[in-house]
Parts: sequence; structure tokens; C-alpha cells
Amino acid sequence: MSMPNMSPKKNPMPSQEPSVRARNFAEVALGYDEATAIDEALRCLNCKNMPCVTGCPVNVHIPEFIAKIKDGDFEGAYQIIAQSSSLPAVCGRVCPQETQCESKCVRGIKGEPVGIGRLERFVADWHNAHSSETPVTAPKNGRKVAVVGAGPSGLTCAGDLAKKGYDVTVFEALHAAGGVLVYGIPEFRLPKSIVKKEVDHLVAMGVEIKTNMVIGKTLTVDELFEAGYEAVFIGSGAGLPNFMGIAGESYKGVYSANEFLTRSNLMKAYHENPETPIMKGGKVAVIGGGNVAMDAARTALRLGAEKVYIIYRRSMEELPARREEVEHAIEEGVDFRLLNNPVEILGYHNPDDPRDPRNGFVTGIRCIKMELGEPDERGRRRPVPVEGSEFLLEVDTVVMSIGTSPNPLIKMTTEGLEVNRHGGIIVEEATGATTREGVFAGGDAVTGAATVISAMGAGKLAAKAIDEYILSKK
Repeated sequence: MSMPNMSPKKNPMPSQEPSVRARNFAEVALGYDEATAIDEALRCLNCKNMPCVTGCPVNVHIPEFIAKIKDGDFEGAYQIIAQSSSLPAVCGRVCPQETQCESKCVRGIKGEPVGIGRLERFVADWHNAHSSETPVTAPKNGRKVAVVGAGPSGLTCAGDLAKKGYDVTVFEALHAAGGVLVYGIPEFRLPKSIVKKEVDHLVAMGVEIKTNMVIGKTLTVDELFEAGYEAVFIGSGAGLPNFMGIAGESYKGVYSANEFLTRSNLMKAYHENPETPIMKGGKVAVIGGGNVAMDAARTALRLGAEKVYIIYRRSMEELPARREEVEHAIEEGVDFRLLNNPVEILGYHNPDDPRDPRNGFVTGIRCIKMELGEPDERGRRRPVPVEGSEFLLEVDTVVMSIGTSPNPLIKMTTEGLEVNRHGGIIVEEATGATTREGVFAGGDAVTGAATVISAMGAGKLAAKAIDEYILSKK
């Protein structure tokens, strides 16, 4: 038996040099090798009460899979994770482990927690590189379920139902399955080949995926029931971008982060001759401070921007993005303009020549300095404008990354489906059941933009409830 590793620090994650990676779309983090993974696993104390598991939305048996790594049984470790999670290679990369499983780790009390996410990624990558097994297809039970949306929530729900023998069809609005994993998260954080491998695994299990199917437009929920589906799960995400409502948002060169990232990630606008256009080069301002803002800023750099600003109305302490993403952005040269807020976007006008090709393009953004006042209802100090502090930042592109809302299309076309004031579908917390019989929902379509793993947890919960609902109808 190897000696425990009592180092107070995690094994560092190997990564590309900042100056190199800031100009390519290859994955930033390179992953642990076998020896490093075993060494990191030896930091786990294998606590009897397993506090880390309580921090995982899908309850991965964390100490058990780490114990297998200690023994060098990497495939055994993968099989343990796979009992709870259908997307381990994804979660190992994009989960905010620091606020979930790792936040509960006992090793974090007097040092850094065990690198649970890094170990999950290692195990999943090892399995993908070494395993050639084909998934076992469960015997069919003759019952049909429709899943709306091929994102983390829908894919998880579909996989769990397929394991129980259901005929599952996933209806995806875009031309590729994966949802936010393919259109939202950049290649340098989550290679799309990994997402494709996870989707292919579900297809091999018998899940049918139909793309270019906009539920609420191509087909309605009512028509799905008429086609013989006994239950419908809605995991359509939160793809409706929010804007600030300031002057100049209609100028050319103003994007929502959703559009900017979709053009780059899904449509491959970074290729030399892309099928979809995108603004490249120049100076870029990204408004917002979440993970999506970091993704947009770092993508802009890789598209050739000479300067990228993050404009955020609070301080670094309140910045909601993951620390790792913020540190990577700073290392790559993103300029953080904190305690600032945009008040107007400026554009070029040539009244003497209406055909001037520069007309209507962004030229700059007017901002005002902020200071933090009294806490709001959530305890966060409210930003207050500083009178007379306006200044101009010259930029060519503005990316609005101030949140998204659930798309209202399904609600508008489905009788009896109630939503809250934010547009999120109202569900029973314990089951994911909506106010319309036979319809369940989960993920960002319910909560608004949240984490991949919480969406997966909702898909898992709903799959169990759908199974119980259909069996109760026998």
C-alpha cells in the first residue's frame, strides 16, 4: 500500500504557456499523466462520512473512484463514476468543483482540497483512450419518451431512460447535439471531439437524436403526445440573451455572448474561410463578469483581437466567474476594467455619404465609474454610479454577457405549462413534473443559466420520475 500524500497543495495542472495558448483554440489544460493522478489520489483521506459526495449534484461516489486510482485501476475508477454521471469527461473539465465537491473536502481545511475534478477528467480521458467496449443496450419495454433539447439535462435524462429500456427520441433545435457544450463552451476549455464521443455513446445505447427540430415550431408538445410519446422532458436551456437597454445596442459589432460564442464554437468562425461571419481583430469590450464573459473575452483574443477588456460593475471580490477562468484570462492579457458600467455604445455616422461602409459600426463605449454601496437583498453590495466620472473607451466590438433567459417558444405553444416571472418553467422540486400532465422539465429551462452538473442532476431526477409516472399508468 502506497503512503498517503500529505502535501497541502494539489498537483499543478500542466497547461499551455499563456502567450502561446492566447492565439490558438487547442485545449489550455493538458491533464494529469498516470503517475501524477496516482500521486493526487493519495492525498484523499477516504473519509468515512464522504462529505465530498454531498457537494456533487449527481452524487458521484468520489472516494470509491479515487481509491481505484490509488490502485492503478483506472477503468474501475471510470465504471464507478459512470454509475452516477453520463458525461464524466465533460464534468471533469467544466464543473465548478471549487464550490461543489471540493468545497466539502477535509483536505481543504488546512490546505488545498483534493483535485477531484482533475482526477475525474484523467479517468474519463484514460477510458476514452483505452476502452473499445460497446454500450450494453437494455431490453426495450415498448414505451416511448420524447426529450426536448440535446444539452446536458436532456442527454442525461435520455441516457438514464434508455438504460431502463425506453425508446427515447431527443429533439434538438440546432444542427448538432450537445447544447451549451457545443455552442457555448469554447474548444480551448472543452474539445468538441469529447462531446461527440459522449453523444455517440448515447446513440450506441439506442437513443435517437433528431437535429434541426425546433419544438414549438417544427412540432409542438401536443403533437409529440399525438405521435405516441407517453411523456415529454423539456431541457431546452436558456438561450434568450439579455441586453442592457442602453443606446447603441443595435450597431454593427454588438453581439450577445450567445451569438458571439455560437458563431465561433458551433459554426467554427475562427477558420480562415468560415461559413458564418464574425468580427475579428481590433479592440473588444465584453460586458459582464461570469464564466460566459470569460469565455467570450478569451475567444476574442484567439480570433485576433489586439486588445480585450472585461467591463464589470462590481469589484474582483464579487466577480462571479470561476477563479481558474479569471486567472487564465489575466495570464492571457485580458484587461479587467472593474467598478465600471457602460451607459452608451457609440457608432460611426457620415451624414455626407450614406453609403460610407463604416456607417453604423461601433466606434466606442461610454462608461461610468461605480462604487459599492449598501448590500442588496442577496447580500451583495449594490454598485452606485460616481457622478461626473464618465469616460470613453475606443472599441470596435462589444459583447453583452449579462445573462440569458429561457426561450419562451415552448411556453407560448403548450397549453397548461406555467412559468415564473423570469420565464423559467415551474416544476415540482422532487420530480421535475410541470403543471402539464406528462410533461417534465429541468436544467436552465427551469432555473435560468446555471451549471452543467446541476442540469445533469435535474435530468437524472426527471428520468426517475418519468419512469415512475409511466409505470403508474399501466
